[in-house]
Amino acid sequence: MLPLTGITVVALEQAVAAPFATRQLADLGARVIKIERPEAGDFARHYDQAVHGLSSHFVWLNRGKESLTLDLKQPQAQVIMHQLLATADVFIQNLAPQASQRLGFGAETLRRANPK
Repeated sequence: MLPLTGITVVALEQAVAAPFATRQLADLGARVIKIERPEAGDFARHYDQAVHGLSSHFVWLNRGKESLTLDLKQPQAQVIMHQLLATADVFIQNLAPQASQRLGFGAETLRRANPK
C-alpha cells in the first residue's frame, strides 16, 4: 500500500506548479480530483498534440488523476465543488491571486464551512 492511500485531494489547478505537486501526491497513492474549466480545461492540454492529441506536458503532469469539468461561476457547480471539498482531505489551487476567494473557495470561507 502506498503512503497516501485513502487521502483525497481536490485540485483547482492548471499549468505547472499545482499539477506537479498533485501528480506527486497521486504517485504516492492519493486520489486526486482535478477540476477543469468547461470547453478548454487546463490550458496546458493544448501545448502540443504529441500524446493522442494531448500535450505531452499535460499528460506527464496529470497522470493518475481524475478530471471533472465544472463552471465554478455557476451556482450548481459551486454546490458540487463544496460537496467535493466536504469529503476531501486536501484542497490545492493555483489560480490568480484572490480568484478562488472570489469564486467562494478562499481559505477562510472553506475553513468556516468545513473545519476539517
